[in-house]
Amino acid sequence: MIQQFIELGQGYGDVYELIALVNTNKHRFHQAFIFTAKTDDGKPVASLAVAFKPVGESKFMPIYLCREGIPYDEEKLAQRIVVFTEAIQAIERNPVTVELKHSSAFKELALYYQHVVGILRMNNYLPNL
Repeated sequence: MIQQFIELGQGYGDVYELIALVNTNKHRFHQAFIFTAKTDDGKPVASLAVAFKPVGESKFMPIYLCREGIPYDEEKLAQRIVVFTEAIQAIERNPVTVELKHSSAFKELALYYQHVVGILRMNNYLPNL
């Protein structure tokens, strides 16, 4: 199975686009994620992601992502995280929070995505190959 990230932007509109993808693809929904990381200067940030099951006989599992554009504070969640969580709970699921290295710790973005897929597979959030 090929799991590939499809990156959206980091703004409010992009989070609403991610929510629209969830609402129109409820039958394909696999898992939602809140990835947390710290920037080089120690500021916590979050990424929002949703994985969908493959279509038909396809072996392609898309993971839509709004990467590292949301300030993260566990005590006072950003509005984008609240709206995302409410949308996932509306389909009777809950997002999984996973702490990761910041993407800037990797020389190439492709290496970051390989790292994330490996962690998600190891924790059984995504199916193996």
